[in-house]
Amino acid sequence: MDRLAENLLHFGRVLRTAGLPVGTDRLLLAAQALEAGGLASRADFKATLATCLVDRPEHRPLFDQAFHIFWRDPDLLGRIMALLLPQAQGRSAAPPAPENRRLAEALFPAEPATPRTEQIDIEARLDAADRELLQHRDFDTMTAAEWAAARQALAALQPRLAWQLTRRHAPAPRGRIAWRATLRTEARRDFALPTRERARQRPRPLVLLADISGSMGRYSRVLLHLAQGLLNPAADAGAAPVVEAFVFGTRLTRITRQLKSRDPDVALAAASAAVPDWAGGTRIAQSLHAFNRDWSRRVLGGGAATVLLVSDGLEREAPDGAQLAFEAQRLRLCCRELIWLNPLLRFDGFEPRAAGVKALLPQVSRHLPVHNLDSLDQLLAALAR
Repeated sequence: MDRLAENLLHFGRVLRTAGLPVGTDRLLLAAQALEAGGLASRADFKATLATCLVDRPEHRPLFDQAFHIFWRDPDLLGRIMALLLPQAQGRSAAPPAPENRRLAEALFPAEPATPRTEQIDIEARLDAADRELLQHRDFDTMTAAEWAAARQALAALQPRLAWQLTRRHAPAPRGRIAWRATLRTEARRDFALPTRERARQRPRPLVLLADISGSMGRYSRVLLHLAQGLLNPAADAGAAPVVEAFVFGTRLTRITRQLKSRDPDVALAAASAAVPDWAGGTRIAQSLHAFNRDWSRRVLGGGAATVLLVSDGLEREAPDGAQLAFEAQRLRLCCRELIWLNPLLRFDGFEPRAAGVKALLPQVSRHLPVHNLDSLDQLLAALAR
């Protein structure tokens, strides 16, 4: 039983490092539950651990991945019944790579480099310079470490969406007189001051249309991270905006439900699994036609929504761009503002020579770059106006 307790303690440490709130009390509860009768089968073993260690639905996918990788012995039942389960880190076979990067770092931590005192000052200066250059580094040329740092910086950006008035009103110290509330108050009292109210405000709806073709994969993924953060606001962030997310390559796919997961890694993995044409070809005109036909009236909020079109504008199905121009104009007339986010604007010598670019430019409200953190700051400033 000592070996099982050691492995259970190690498993709890892995979950805690990956971000799950697993305390010592839960590990003790899991050990008692396993000793009482959770070793009958692998399914019972997993269900017992999940019951004792997981208390939120959004933590279950991360637990399932960690359980599959950590307790991966083929003869698990026999070894557990004999209480001879070996240490998980001692196996030589390489396990499958987990989808969640935090889980990968928790299961397979990198070996820390041996520090050298004579290089401490130089390394500190290089780190500061890297942070400064990260704001201008292109997403498509970032290394894995720079991409992780950019994701952290993206999560720290507080979206500043513009607000709009609604038809509903809320009590306020100043504003127009709420006659119904005033009459109800006077019916209960002999004398009462008039009750006042003011129109409620909420963030403007936001619709994301992201091109996921081979040349746009990383840029679109950045905007999907931003949409996932908007769909999962912090508790003190106030009213959450209405956000809808769509991706298109050769077809249009709605991924709003997949992005509602609170874990960004799980959300992006679910979105990738739900899209059959990720990193494939591009059919912008047909995708916009599908959106205008099937989703426009349902998600644009009567013309109040702002639409973010993330694409390089390189249409391959319609060389003349006539259909693309028609569908873009139709979309522009149904929304409050159509903002085109184009990573090709990172080039100083960019000129609208392609037919798709020429067809889109007259129909969009703004044409902004989306290739580094500075461009995202410009986007948030545009959304706030």
